[in-house]
Amino acid sequence: QVQLVESGGRLVQTGGSLRLSCAASGFIGARYPMGWFRQAPGKEREFVGAITWNGDNTYYADSVSGRFTISRDNAKDTMYLQMNSLKPEDTGVYYCAVQLYNGGSLYDARMYDYWGQGTQVTVSS
Repeated sequence: QVQLVESGGRLVQTGGSLRLSCAASGFIGARYPMGWFRQAPGKEREFVGAITWNGDNTYYADSVSGRFTISRDNAKDTMYLQMNSLKPEDTGVYYCAVQLYNGGSLYDARMYDYWGQGTQVTVSS
């Protein structure tokens, strides 16, 4: 079965860095676009970034552009989110997701078919 497992979230100070990982199994991850979303307490889930199946193209929310970088290692079926210059407003649960069936916008959470369980990122001020 399809499974996505995020890891790497933890408490970090403002200005610090983290790298999140998303390990995929149950499908050939190298063939599908994937994305990162986050959800802060009391807020809706929001788009963070996405990457095409071959890694040639990446897309970011304005709020993280220039600070976050998405990459993938298709040989390991793993996607990464490198987060630098972290701010308290980056706090939230970070989810990875994959588009297996839909071919819609990578910015739209509704276009993703499977999700991980999330990993908590907390940025202290």
